[in-house]
Amino acid sequence: MKPVLLGALLMALTATTPSALAAKAEADAFAKIEKDYIAFLRAEDPITAGFEDDAEALARLPDASVEGDARRKAALEDFAKRLDAIPANRLDAHDAFDRDFLAYQVQDKLDAVPFDEARIAFQNDSGFHTMGDYLARTTTIRTMADVEAWMSRLSALPGWYDANIKNLRRGVETGWVQPKIVVDRVLEVAKAQIAVPIADDILLAPFKTAPATVDAATLEAIRAQAELLVKEQIRPRQEQFVAFLESEYLPKARASLAVIDMPGGEDWYEYQARHHTTTTLTPDAIHDIGLAEVARIRGLMDGVMAEAGFTGTFAEFLTFLRTDPQFYATSREQLLEKASEIAKRSDDKLPGLFGTLPRLTYGVRPVPLDQEEGYTTGRYFPGSPKLGIAGGYMVNTGKLDQRPLYELPALTVHEAVPGHHLQIALQQELDDLPYYRRNADFTAFVEGWGLYAEYLGEEMGMYRNAYEKFGRLSYEMWRACRLVADTGIHWKRWDIEQARACFTDNSALSPHNIQTELERYISWPGQALAYKIGEMKLKELRARATTALGASFDVRKFHDAVLLSGPMPLAMLEGRIDAWIADQQANRP
Repeated sequence: MKPVLLGALLMALTATTPSALAAKAEADAFAKIEKDYIAFLRAEDPITAGFEDDAEALARLPDASVEGDARRKAALEDFAKRLDAIPANRLDAHDAFDRDFLAYQVQDKLDAVPFDEARIAFQNDSGFHTMGDYLARTTTIRTMADVEAWMSRLSALPGWYDANIKNLRRGVETGWVQPKIVVDRVLEVAKAQIAVPIADDILLAPFKTAPATVDAATLEAIRAQAELLVKEQIRPRQEQFVAFLESEYLPKARASLAVIDMPGGEDWYEYQARHHTTTTLTPDAIHDIGLAEVARIRGLMDGVMAEAGFTGTFAEFLTFLRTDPQFYATSREQLLEKASEIAKRSDDKLPGLFGTLPRLTYGVRPVPLDQEEGYTTGRYFPGSPKLGIAGGYMVNTGKLDQRPLYELPALTVHEAVPGHHLQIALQQELDDLPYYRRNADFTAFVEGWGLYAEYLGEEMGMYRNAYEKFGRLSYEMWRACRLVADTGIHWKRWDIEQARACFTDNSALSPHNIQTELERYISWPGQALAYKIGEMKLKELRARATTALGASFDVRKFHDAVLLSGPMPLAMLEGRIDAWIADQQANRP
């Protein structure tokens, strides 16, 4: 036999050895798990699937029923069992990473199941009752199929209200309720919703975006049906929600601000700390990190105050910043235009820091007037490359005397670019990643990146005077105080004034913003812990890469290494960057 033929025969025999067959069987089994899990996610989360232009999902809302929770629990337990049967060390490197990622995601969801979190269906500024409004503002009508899908979602809204009020009622019965301060804020929004004339309801807004290719007479007939649906079925549910809050929920609202005073609340807060930070840090450890960061940032702020030429005390400087008219816009339009100018300046600097930029654009938009009272200073609304919807940098244009311009650069780079829009839009465009990674949402990664982006603003030259530099540090102090306040309220049973002190004594945040933020932490325990923990890890990894690579360190490649694999738990990110550093070392000239 010729040597070439013999070699080919040996290769063929090797490829079909028992070990090779076993490896292929396990790879196939994992591929089947992935396929089933993606189908599960698409079915259970039609909001995310809809943003990927899943036509069937665009016509549905999530299932908020107890039966839905039971179905999801059973499915997750089955996925965990199937994943346990395929250890990562029996897969190739690519599948091994995806397997560990998927296992983390499944276990995190399972860890939440015993707490029956559906009983807490709203925070201070959002919740199930604002879901329809959010979808209305982010729905674009392109075809008659889109019209029919939106009608289907509107038809599902009454059942969505019924299921969530049922869950809230279970919360009342079991002592899982929000404090009065949160309920009062939600009542304001709920009452504002029912005060809008039916014809002007935001739920009818998508019909205004229909192109001329949609038959006008047919569209108007369906819109009339939608208006009747809002009037006869949706608005009565909204009115029932207001009545429920006033008569049933508010009288049983929690007296304590601390979630650890709810039944099982201590375990739940520990879970929330793990879930949002993706670490095993305890609430006490996080509190101590916050105190250390407050002290560090305060030292930097003293230096910038001196740079500004201010000779008074720190407290006097804060009073000056909070009250001098030079630091405040005089109209909503002026604030929005200033935010737009800063955003465009930030766009100009991106190529110097990033090798890969997203194709999707973003807009600078005002927070809806009916939500601005209890809304944060700014926020990002993801767009959809597949639906043709731009991302949205939302700017709160209410209470202008509480929105200082020296904070606007830090807010803009956090919410727009290089912060949330850049990171999330890139993530949405990672078509080579499996669905569950492309649509993952790990708070420590996402919000850690947003805070890291504020730091990048220094390298981009975004802070052009001492006041804007102080605004950046004030925002970083805000996130450090979050660690202190969130753990203080929920773990140490602080009252709101104890929590407020960190912000008023150490940051230039306005009183209204501080109050809004404190209500947010009270209503959404643990989420505020993610920002600083995530940012500190990103800075640590960049410093590690800089030291290891020396002159060959390329910040553009580092940022691509962080962003182009999508969000992930911090430990997995650390492993990813360590591998990238090793690869860069092995391949440098």
